[in-house]
Amino acid sequence: MSGLDTFSGRRVAGIGLAAAVCVAPVEPAFAQQTQLPTVNVEAPAAPKAKRRPQRSAQPQARTTPRPAASATAQPAVATPATTGDSAAANASPYANPGAPYKVERSASPRLTEALVNTPRTVTAIPKEVLEDKGATSVRELVRTTPGLTLGTGEGGNAFGDRVFIRGFDARNDMYINGVRESGVSTRETFMTEQVEVIKGPAGTIGGRGTAGGAINIVTKQPGPTNFAIFNTTIGTDLTKRQSADLNYNVNKDLSIRINGLFQQADVAGRNHVFDNRYGGSFAAAWKPTEAFKATLDYYGVYMDQMPDWGVPFDVRIRRPITESGLNRSNFYGVTSRDFQHNYQHMLTHGLEWKVDPNFSITNKFRFGYTVTDYVASKPGTPNLTNANPQLWTVAATPASRYQVNRTLANQTEATAKFDLGPFKHTVVTGLEAQREDISQDGYSGLEVECNPTCTTGITTNLWNPTTNLITAVGMPTRNGRPVKTKVNSLSAFVLDTMNWNDRLYLTLGGRADGYDITRTPFTGVQLSRSDLMFNWNAGVTYKVLPNASVYVAYATSTNPVGSELDGNGEDYGSLTAANLVFRPERNTSLEAGTKWELFDKKLLLTGAAFQTTKENARETIGTGPAAVLQDTAAYRIRGLEFGATGNITDRWSVFGGIVLMESKVTDSANIANRGRPLANIAHQSINLLTKYKLTDKFTLGGQATWKGEILGGTLAATYYAAGTTNVGGVAVPTPAGYNKLPAGWRFDVMAEYEIDKTFTLKAQVLNVFDKVLYDAFYRSNTPYVYVSPGRAGYLSLQAKF
Repeated sequence: MSGLDTFSGRRVAGIGLAAAVCVAPVEPAFAQQTQLPTVNVEAPAAPKAKRRPQRSAQPQARTTPRPAASATAQPAVATPATTGDSAAANASPYANPGAPYKVERSASPRLTEALVNTPRTVTAIPKEVLEDKGATSVRELVRTTPGLTLGTGEGGNAFGDRVFIRGFDARNDMYINGVRESGVSTRETFMTEQVEVIKGPAGTIGGRGTAGGAINIVTKQPGPTNFAIFNTTIGTDLTKRQSADLNYNVNKDLSIRINGLFQQADVAGRNHVFDNRYGGSFAAAWKPTEAFKATLDYYGVYMDQMPDWGVPFDVRIRRPITESGLNRSNFYGVTSRDFQHNYQHMLTHGLEWKVDPNFSITNKFRFGYTVTDYVASKPGTPNLTNANPQLWTVAATPASRYQVNRTLANQTEATAKFDLGPFKHTVVTGLEAQREDISQDGYSGLEVECNPTCTTGITTNLWNPTTNLITAVGMPTRNGRPVKTKVNSLSAFVLDTMNWNDRLYLTLGGRADGYDITRTPFTGVQLSRSDLMFNWNAGVTYKVLPNASVYVAYATSTNPVGSELDGNGEDYGSLTAANLVFRPERNTSLEAGTKWELFDKKLLLTGAAFQTTKENARETIGTGPAAVLQDTAAYRIRGLEFGATGNITDRWSVFGGIVLMESKVTDSANIANRGRPLANIAHQSINLLTKYKLTDKFTLGGQATWKGEILGGTLAATYYAAGTTNVGGVAVPTPAGYNKLPAGWRFDVMAEYEIDKTFTLKAQVLNVFDKVLYDAFYRSNTPYVYVSPGRAGYLSLQAKF
């Protein structure tokens, strides 16, 4: 066993935290949103979660040079002051200085133009928006971002940040600073500068997958000014959170930035559920000359949580049973057995060499180590047969996983600027090599009930569940029979952005990906598969006015067989004998839109119409032992997306959007599926965050979020015929229709008061009306349902030095 398996994530995160604590007119184009998050959590006011000792499992080439003066105009971005207050020093390098909700450009070197001139939808969420949303995790951010939907995880695929982008599963399309991070885990935002959601197939930018897009987490890097910022937060959900952000210039060549996190919290509206996090990050930049820079950064987080897989489903009404009067706080796990521990360690080394003003070379090397470790309980179908409703029961069965992802990745890129004909070209070309090693195991010793035979599942009262059962055989023990997957990928790409007179922008890109995967069970036959994939994109942006543009774009991407590396079976995207000969899934997208900058370029309005299609999609035909997986499905999603980011006035900031989608299965070996909508996604969603500075010291704000209903099923939403259910010995009619999660509104409020130049007090209430909302539900005909957090209030004190 590698020494990394026994390396304590809590210890590393603790070291990082200790280090942190100790030491007018409308005019031309630009684009999107920016700035810093506070420290809150997705937590509850229900009974205090019982603390227990941490239980670890038992181990087992340039042409004509372009003069510097003729280089393509770049967007005006915030430049942190070298002296002055820490608010200015901590400003985002990607945002508009006068409108920090509006990000001007992507952190990715592959998107070379300002976002307003980029022919695709990019939702860039700056740290200030994260702070004002109270989004301290990626899961909380997804809840309030239009076009994104949370998904479930259990035994077949990992529980973590499973996200659908524009209706397509993106759980393995997460990136940190542009490098793929395929370990499905739960992610923090304490070290985040901004989160970029690239919408639509992104095969030329991100490589494999990326059917609906990709999510890139951009971490905080050293700046030119010394500052120290500390945030302390307490909450009605028993949150105690402390974060620190320190920047220090050692000398004129070397700068460092350190972030630290300590959090203990429960989850609002959920009994027995807690969410403890500990983390640290370190980034250093050494720039001995104007032409050369070396960087080194590390990010480590340990999470100790009680997994919460929600409440049962009521087949009588085809809704969650909480819609029939069940208390939203009911917990159906086993507090003496269940646990969730997540570890993340990312170490990245970068080199940048500016050969001359028009040519540069960069290299980035990453080592990543992620552990997803849990035993959780999933509630099943309630037993309603007893004539006394108070004696109705529900069974909960365990799911477990111990998954380790190790990643080695290297990216080398060259950027060249030159004039050719009437166009100014910016060409980015590069090579990527990545090795991913995944070890996937589970647990035994999960028995909790013995009467007289010991079972791993529990049966408990539906209305008053028993959660403190004693495990029958001691602590859960790792099976020691891992399935191991190795992936080697090698990629080459070229992207060209052509600018004619700052009026017409053409983008063209192509990418080739070699993908080799080998899956080795502990016993059984080793399976291997190799694919060579080609993808491309093209786009045109035209400035109809100096402050307004229209665009049209086309893009493709490919999902190779076995690319869902957390999967545990062909139904969940892993490599098996059943899908070994399947064709890769092919994704194509067409998007047309417009972007407008208003109010002295401080507000960006966007609108787009899009269609994304998938061919060779996987589908299960038949049921039970006769069920087989095929690559015979196809489906498409059409939609409209609108966004607003930035400032309407110097005092009034807005950040929000609307996504309206319609989906359809266009081909299936199961004729009944044809024409049906897709399951497990919210087709409509709305969000608006706004704040107004009433005085120089006092700010009020709020947020409204609406998510449409979600239909149940696997690929297509499953339509059920009318039937009956045994309720108290009586056959009660069950309506025909789809299983559904109801649509709902959520409202949040915030107030901020600047006490003086050093201290700022902030109050937030999330889910003000304590609305019962749902994140996702399992795909079976009797699913369990993830319940969103209830109402929680937070009080934060920020100190800036």
